Amino acid sequence: MSDIAVEALDTQTALEAPSRTAIALVTLALAVGSFGIGTGEFVIMGLLPNVADTFGVTTPEAGHVISAYALGVVVGAPIIAVLAAKMARRTLLLLMMAIFAAGNISSAFAPTFESFTALRFITGLPHGAYFGVAALVAASMVPVHRRVRAVGQVMLGLTIATLIGTPIATFLGQLLNWRAAFMMVGAIGLATMLLIALFLPKDRVEEGASIARELGALKRIQVWLSLGVAAVGFGGMFSIFSYVATTTTEVAGLGSAMVPIVLALFGIGMNVGNIVGSRLGDISIKGTIGGMMIFNIVIMTLFSLTAANPVMLCICVFLIGCGFAACPAVQTRLMDVAADAQTLAAASNHSAFNIANALGAWLGGLVISWGFTAAATGYVGAVLSVAGLAVFAVSVGLERRTGRA
Repeated sequence: MSDIAVEALDTQTALEAPSRTAIALVTLALAVGSFGIGTGEFVIMGLLPNVADTFGVTTPEAGHVISAYALGVVVGAPIIAVLAAKMARRTLLLLMMAIFAAGNISSAFAPTFESFTALRFITGLPHGAYFGVAALVAASMVPVHRRVRAVGQVMLGLTIATLIGTPIATFLGQLLNWRAAFMMVGAIGLATMLLIALFLPKDRVEEGASIARELGALKRIQVWLSLGVAAVGFGGMFSIFSYVATTTTEVAGLGSAMVPIVLALFGIGMNVGNIVGSRLGDISIKGTIGGMMIFNIVIMTLFSLTAANPVMLCICVFLIGCGFAACPAVQTRLMDVAADAQTLAAASNHSAFNIANALGAWLGGLVISWGFTAAATGYVGAVLSVAGLAVFAVSVGLERRTGRA
């Protein structure tokens, strides 16, 4: 890591020698927010038929609200990060959660499909900025050698959401009404605001912070390459996950009742990967990213070769979820290579992941439309992982050539 990056980490927003209790409470507050965002992002996927019935549209048409949210994430992350360059991080976090909570609660009362779609776009706007700033705050509270673990603890809320939050919200939405699920997510947003207000001390805007300085991140080739790793390299995970239900029933020949179990295995894998990957990242950020890309290539290829076997399908889905291990390391590397323009880079990482989501799902669907089985999405994932590894190799090669670690 460069001297500039180390200096950038020692900002005025860092807490002065915080106690372990203070760090734990702040981390809890930030993780609750990521739990709410993760639940809100994924719960709609299980409630699309209900939404379609309410508004009198087809289920594929209802799926446009998922795209609207993703577009909000992609657009909102860099724009908010730049416009809020002179805003204290605590204030920005509270603002992002206020928009998120209001967006979800308003979604619950949307009178028309058009208004619901527009509200999902608005609700997605603070997604990336929240995660980016939360990662910066978490990293600023701990020694340099524990930064990846701190970032991973914030992301743990997101991975737990896939395992617990989304199923509970989906069940609530199916039991009562889909609108109740969004009220629940909005309530989590309000709770996060309260926790941040209570536990995160007020901070001052970093000296020299400006829109121009944040935009300076766009001039750094390493920032673009790191975003490329996320946007391409993780597309494979989404390619497989988007069609895993079809793979379970049509390729492995399992009943539809097994789909939630397979999805749960993916969620468990994400949580295991997040915890293990955070610790590995504190040992070697670049080693973790490169190693996990190779891991993904092998496992995704194995997925395609063995998906017809129910046992191997379950094992591979769990291991593919473990591929999330590289995510905290990628987030931290972006913070490093961005030097003094960390907010834009950290927030844009989540725009890149949403691009990966869209790219992976599109390519996976394209292969299936060509007549291949859903198991072929594993090959798509392996190819995307190879591409991600190639981008990362270029990044490391340029770094070595310029003599910057």
